[in-house]
Amino acid sequence: MPLPRIRVSANRRFLMTEHGEPFFWLGDTAWELFHRLSLPEAEHYLDVRRQQGFNLIQAVALAELDGLHTPNANGHIPLAGDDPTRPNEFYFRHVDAIIRMAAEKGLYIGLLPTWGDKVHARLWGIGPVIFNTDNARIYGRFLGERYRNDPNIVWILGGDRPAEGYEAIWTAMAQGITEGLGFKPFFTYHPMGGMSSSTTLHTADWLDMNMLQSGHHLMDAPNWEMIRADYARTPVKPALDGEPNYEHHPVDPYTRLWKPEYGRFTDYDVRKQAYRSVFAGACGFTYGSHSVWQMYAPKHEPVNHPAPTWDEAIFAPGARQLIHLKNLMLSRPYFTRIPAPDLLPDVAPLSTHVEKDNRVNPFRAAHPVATRDSEGAYGLVYFPLAEQTLTVDLRPLRGHIRASWFDSRSGGTHPIGGYERNIVTFTSPIAGPDWVLILDAESMTQL
Repeated sequence: MPLPRIRVSANRRFLMTEHGEPFFWLGDTAWELFHRLSLPEAEHYLDVRRQQGFNLIQAVALAELDGLHTPNANGHIPLAGDDPTRPNEFYFRHVDAIIRMAAEKGLYIGLLPTWGDKVHARLWGIGPVIFNTDNARIYGRFLGERYRNDPNIVWILGGDRPAEGYEAIWTAMAQGITEGLGFKPFFTYHPMGGMSSSTTLHTADWLDMNMLQSGHHLMDAPNWEMIRADYARTPVKPALDGEPNYEHHPVDPYTRLWKPEYGRFTDYDVRKQAYRSVFAGACGFTYGSHSVWQMYAPKHEPVNHPAPTWDEAIFAPGARQLIHLKNLMLSRPYFTRIPAPDLLPDVAPLSTHVEKDNRVNPFRAAHPVATRDSEGAYGLVYFPLAEQTLTVDLRPLRGHIRASWFDSRSGGTHPIGGYERNIVTFTSPIAGPDWVLILDAESMTQL
């Protein structure tokens, strides 16, 4: 049976299937999937990600790493003469096969028609620029017609670029895709680091969800603040972090040369970005590994010191742990969840803490975020540190409260007792480093 198409929920805050079931976007970043992997390699990758609980894979048809001129694993380039109106049938048959293989495994594809360097040459990337409003629409129509019967596709325009100044090209591509499909599909847009699609495109009729890229520059980049800003915008649209710090990516907030001697982002860094953005109101989260996005293997030119190779990196701790976040969010009333700063009365806005060296900020590292059911059925508080003491206001919840600690690494829960609707101090366990405090009204079923 075909996978149901993805839509925006009735309250415009979340995603759901066309059958009305909650869809928590747990994505993986596989930008070079179509370009660098053979079909057997792609099947291995998809099998592992399915087993780890991912439900969506972000990949690019016209890839970033010389995607127009370096052939794919079968020896094919995507376009004749760099012309978007002359697609190579053999290249796109490989794309077709991976998309349909993903569907058979219950996985959606977040399909980028092209990386952004093919639209404008500013910033970085080798391009070349090949798109204008006319051929973008024709190329979009080609993709829409080709994938009309593939409901496991959600469309992601952009590709690490701001949309400002190029709105007409992206709009033309969206119009072409819609014409080719014969209906309006789900669209979002992947911006450059430190930005959100909302900056330029929030009111665009074709944009269904805002995507931000908190990126790989800052430790503890405050993606939860970016989500809160998009959550407050009108018209209401869902939002998520579509490119946070990648596991394995070198940490270098000082030179941006990404020197590995400064260390690499870990599973803990990934979890902090995931839980805090989701608790701030995001409708999901996209994971990334620095080795996997580029499908690094010794035969390829490395980008920013990847290690290990992609086929080892797919088993990294962060990739195995995010299923626990997805399961936690789906275990309780879904569409009534709201951000809950009211549960943390003593937590000041991050903007009140100004550091001379903002690249490494202890207030960001320790910043907790809470979410709850709008009807008071449950609350969740993310403690980013072990032995962290927080004052929690239980009064927005209803009835007698049963509390437990949720281990973000294993998904296990540890009951800690019952509480009345008062202001209570909690200290996270010494093991860790990070924990979720679960606060369930007595009628809720424990995990």
